[in-house]
Amino acid sequence: MKKNIKWLVLILLLIAGIVVFWQYPKLNLISGFAAKNTASTIYISGRSLNSIEAYDHDVPLVKLASSSYNKDEKSSLANVFGLMERKATCRDGLGCVLTNGEVDPRVYTQKPIRIIKKIPLPYPLGHLAEKDTLFENIDYGLLNSALDNVFADTVKTRTALVLYKGNIIAERYAEGFNKATPILGWSMTKSVLATLYGILEHQGRINVEDKVSLPSWKNDERKNITLNHLLRMQSGLAWDEDYSTISDVTKMLFMESNMAASQAVKEQLAQPTEIWNYSSGTTNLLSGLLHNTFSNYQNYLNFPYKALIDKIGMHSMLLETDLAGNYVASSYGWASTRDWGKFGQLYLQEGNWNGEQLFHPDWVSYITTPTAHSDGIYGAHFWLNAEGKFPDVPKDMYSANGYQGQHVFIIPSAELVVVRTGLAEAPQFDTNTFLSEILTAIR
Repeated sequence: MKKNIKWLVLILLLIAGIVVFWQYPKLNLISGFAAKNTASTIYISGRSLNSIEAYDHDVPLVKLASSSYNKDEKSSLANVFGLMERKATCRDGLGCVLTNGEVDPRVYTQKPIRIIKKIPLPYPLGHLAEKDTLFENIDYGLLNSALDNVFADTVKTRTALVLYKGNIIAERYAEGFNKATPILGWSMTKSVLATLYGILEHQGRINVEDKVSLPSWKNDERKNITLNHLLRMQSGLAWDEDYSTISDVTKMLFMESNMAASQAVKEQLAQPTEIWNYSSGTTNLLSGLLHNTFSNYQNYLNFPYKALIDKIGMHSMLLETDLAGNYVASSYGWASTRDWGKFGQLYLQEGNWNGEQLFHPDWVSYITTPTAHSDGIYGAHFWLNAEGKFPDVPKDMYSANGYQGQHVFIIPSAELVVVRTGLAEAPQFDTNTFLSEILTAIR
């Protein structure tokens, strides 16, 4: 009996050794994801480690990681079976970042200067409570049924908000979340970054047709790449957006100090406009180029908040920076569900906020014009329904989308903004069904 147990233990150890050896190169990424997400979720969102490990980290490979945190240091550690330990440190106003021994995150003492101004108007235009409004054309029973369906256990929805004609008509939160809880938008942050370019163009400080000015590009064919090509993900630059393995995007997010440089060093595989290739590296390159627009680092830090975020009262929003001080605009923007709703409402109002035009109405036409070779699903850092990917939803619907089903849906023809956040995408979360059920309730 003892001999059998001994052999069983040896076999299990051998299997474990094979698995670790096979996945060892990925351990850096697994530990990195766990450490970064633990730090940010605890210190930005205020959630518990138990909740994070039970839900956020309950995905293949990441669930192998063990995490801990140091409240005094505002840091976290993660490893896989004691191997490849990674550390993330949080900084005031800049969010959390993985350390790598190359750069001390504490060297960045500057932080965004934020102007928190209370606007005495009902939500979403101000800080007062939302109006208690009933619409005769809405079947509230059907509307509640739509939320019941999207909050089914298998769909893994965390929050949902429906704005109709600038009024909340439905809102719901899973246990542990509320209207003030900051939610990681992941790639919804890309759409925030694009909006900053729309604001700069409206201010006359850039033109999206401007060629990108990078010294390393001036003597090769990359010199012809424009801001428009980058905003439309059609630069022709090489990039591998694969989250299941060691790829360009996972190395950038979990191993590199300067994420703005990741795309800039890639070779050009095709001429601009010849292909469409979704790239988080492109967005972070745009973030770095945005940095170059300003005379100093403080102005760069201030701009997103001064020109957009705090301007429309998204005071819960925090954009995290990398070790080099660049906003990680591809992935790391946090905001409450109500503040994500404000972002959608700004677009529904074509850039006008309480009488001030933040970006030109034509910017909406620009970002919703389908990009060549995207099959009508992508504009300029926004996702589209132009070719009817969602058959029961108006074709003018466009959205900011993020990993695991984070969405801000804007439907101009229905005067709707819908926010959904969660931990599941298709097929668990069905965009067409969710939005069509809401539309049916309003019709």
